[in-house]
Amino acid sequence: MLDIRALVERVGPALLRVVDLPESTDCVADVVIAEPGGAPAVAGGDLVLGVAVGDRGAAVELVGGCGAQGAAAVLLKPPISTDDAVVEAARRSGVALVEVLPGTAWAQLVWLIRAALAGTGTQEPDTRSPGLGDLFRLADAVADVVDAPVTIEDAHSQVLAYSARQDLTDPARVSTIMGRKQPDDVLAKFRARGTFRQLSRGGSAVFVPAQQDGTLPRLVVPIRMGGELLGSMWAVVPGEVSEERSTAFADTAPLVALQLLRWRAVADAERQRSAGQVRLLLEGGEGWRTAANELAVPDEPYRVAAIEVPSPEGTAEGHRLAMWEWITRGIGRRPLVTEIGTVLYALVPDRAGSGGWPSLREALVSHDATPPPLVAVGTAVAVADLPRSRAEADELLSLLRTGHLSRRVAVHEDHWHQLVLNRMAGAATDAGISSLGPLPTLREHDRTQGTDYLSTLHSWLRHPGDPRQAARELRVHPNTFRYRMKRLTQLVNVDLDDPDVRSALLVQLLAARWAQHG
Repeated sequence: MLDIRALVERVGPALLRVVDLPESTDCVADVVIAEPGGAPAVAGGDLVLGVAVGDRGAAVELVGGCGAQGAAAVLLKPPISTDDAVVEAARRSGVALVEVLPGTAWAQLVWLIRAALAGTGTQEPDTRSPGLGDLFRLADAVADVVDAPVTIEDAHSQVLAYSARQDLTDPARVSTIMGRKQPDDVLAKFRARGTFRQLSRGGSAVFVPAQQDGTLPRLVVPIRMGGELLGSMWAVVPGEVSEERSTAFADTAPLVALQLLRWRAVADAERQRSAGQVRLLLEGGEGWRTAANELAVPDEPYRVAAIEVPSPEGTAEGHRLAMWEWITRGIGRRPLVTEIGTVLYALVPDRAGSGGWPSLREALVSHDATPPPLVAVGTAVAVADLPRSRAEADELLSLLRTGHLSRRVAVHEDHWHQLVLNRMAGAATDAGISSLGPLPTLREHDRTQGTDYLSTLHSWLRHPGDPRQAARELRVHPNTFRYRMKRLTQLVNVDLDDPDVRSALLVQLLAARWAQHG
């Protein structure tokens, strides 16, 4: 068994921090959720989570009551966790005080603590082989957070998992669990109240009052990832729920979404098998012919689309899985998809009609994902040349990341010239060409005197013999542009009538501009 300090270390400093610890601490026996407005039923060694505790008075009362009943520790979120009065109450009561760091979902914490107490020895749930049992255990953890029986359902109201506790139920919940789906008459009542419409639009918990037929109140939260509604969680509650507990319930949704996507990814054995074969095709190593035969890839041109979903820290995996789920859910003939590093790669035939690249492109452009994906696409090639199409897609993706390209979908044929400039910038920088000729003098003058000679020269070279167009590009008057060019040629000795000199200067300026964002 673990004492408080060992448990905090096992769960990890990213989630928990010890605020105050008695000289001697008991081993932790179990996890208990504190009820708002009442003394929790605590046994010796229990870890008490103050889910709904939002003020100093309630926290002091909770800590004192827990200490009197022999609890091992009380867990609170800031700022209450470090309040002087709360810390002092913990010291008087002889109970450990632990801070739950901001952003931590209570359900995730319950899950991790119970995993640690069960002796799993992991700081996180084992996600390498998640199964349906993980969803049931997660339903139990969520039920503890909201203090109510919970069901986890997919987007079609099919029951995927439900909590073990049955202390509060009604015929609708019994029918839902027995049939593994919400009955049609129950669905019709919730639709009539606008429940599903609210779920499709928002991300917070929705309270559904009791109905005349005896159906108890529900607290419902959408399960969403990457802009996609994956399902919902339903909790049977006795009545109105406090804002703190409602928020805690809603905070569990991203964790459930991630676990649901992981379960789908592993449960879909065919997808996993094909993903490995697609990787062989993209890498071009030994065995690619066998992979092409097993995937039944026709002998026709294919494109490789590299897809990256920019996402907040900690949600990248979920957003990638959501995008994978969306791509393979029926955009014509299911595209072949794999994941390499942080990038999804879709292999699509370069032909019009259902399942071809044009249909996928249209779907990607119109897809309302949050945040929107970056999509880079290589040229159409034979199956044997797919590694080249992937390399082109990767290079384009790097330009999208750095902001050189401002659109969401970039195709090689449309941007080959920018790839030329990007490669040239890299080669020129490695060759040290920026130090040659008059540019260092102009660059230093711009830096020390506040002039803009480099941009002036660049526009002159882009529009030779057309000072008006060059001036428009710089947004200055043509006379101003002519004056700058005159001063520039007085500052440095350069023969702008020589075409080779002009070409060399343009190469230097282009290389410098592209290298700035490389």
